Amino acid sequence: MNPRTFSPSWHRAPLAALVAVAGVSALGMAATLVAVPWFVLHRTGSGTWTGLVAAAETAGLLCSAVLAGPVVDRLPARAVSAGADLLTAAALALIPLLHALDALALPVLVVLAFVVGAARGPAETARQVLLPAAVERASVTVEAGTGAVEAARRIGLMTGAPLAGLLIAVMGPVRTLCTDVGAALLCCALVVVLLPSGPRPAGQDGRGGQDGPGGAVASYLADLRAGWAYLGGDRPVRAVATVLLVTNALDGALNGVLYPAYGTHVLRSSGLFGAMVTAIGAGALLGAAVYGRIGRRLPRRALFVGGFLLVGAVRCTALAVGPPPWVLLPLLALTGLGSGVLAPLMMSVAYERVPEAVRGRVFGMLTACALAATPLGMLAAGPVLDGWGVTRALVATGVVYLGVTVAPLVFPVWRELDAPPSPRAPKGDRYARDMEVCHPSP
Repeated sequence: MNPRTFSPSWHRAPLAALVAVAGVSALGMAATLVAVPWFVLHRTGSGTWTGLVAAAETAGLLCSAVLAGPVVDRLPARAVSAGADLLTAAALALIPLLHALDALALPVLVVLAFVVGAARGPAETARQVLLPAAVERASVTVEAGTGAVEAARRIGLMTGAPLAGLLIAVMGPVRTLCTDVGAALLCCALVVVLLPSGPRPAGQDGRGGQDGPGGAVASYLADLRAGWAYLGGDRPVRAVATVLLVTNALDGALNGVLYPAYGTHVLRSSGLFGAMVTAIGAGALLGAAVYGRIGRRLPRRALFVGGFLLVGAVRCTALAVGPPPWVLLPLLALTGLGSGVLAPLMMSVAYERVPEAVRGRVFGMLTACALAATPLGMLAAGPVLDGWGVTRALVATGVVYLGVTVAPLVFPVWRELDAPPSPRAPKGDRYARDMEVCHPSP
């Protein structure tokens, strides 16, 4: 595959569609995360119900990330993506509809929030599975493709929440949810119209799979086991999964607890706090764009170290020292570069090493690692903040992040990131055995 500069053409339409879908989906998700809790709080005045509805969407996303992988691997990814977007749109549309009919009981809203989260999981995984073919069709590098998708996702996340706030002020939270329905339908249309249908996944028959002796349930469980076996057998991918667990717990602590506490107790200004978050997001957007342009020419292990150094030790030190805002904000934008590089870098490694037959399961499990760790970090950060204060809690978080940063320099497994993967390396006996159970030879 010869990398070329991006120019408009039909061959690049699938990649352009996936980039656009990443941005629109992130914008809709960010808007929903603002509009739904706002609606619940405005209607009930109960923080308990608000938290329960928000937790239900996260729980749905976590469950689908773990369990939907075999479905993504067995069915055409384009159909899974479009169907999941339609389910998201339907669940979101029921909220204003039932509200208009005065039939929206709070338990029903909790269920609908769970369905919205459960639909987002397979949609995201399916689009990750579709990306390599779109990149190859566009004749660009994997780094360029993942960088463009991450940049679009960052733009969507940065604009979704403030846009939702503006729409809520103008139209109210219920009508704002109607725009989120439109975002999900737009994602579905882009995938259906601009992405080729592609062949049926390898190893599947016309009935949707080769069921083992135990029937469909046994075959499904074998598919899950094969995904876990691969994740346990490929050392670099397993190392990435471990890093995701640790760093997403730390990010949960920072984003959910320590950053708001810093804005309240140190900056003492909601405006400066918003500028702080914006600076980090802008740096991440620039980092993703730079990685897409030159990431292929840089050593991956060095990028891992540099990215985590900026995101962890440097950022936490800058916040703990507490320089004046005109110094702090540029420093935070610099650390955001690391955030923008790390996500597409990890996906580039995954695309290179994970076989196409198990990508849905492995990518879903990597997403589950990230999701499961985030609330744990939030829960742990609260007592640390109460006992140590903001500054010491930031220093402690930076120290743990520093341990993650030096891991690629200490453990030999990280050297494999800079070496072409051997086709036989990831497929240990356990992986091969589980794949044989999942798709027995004729």
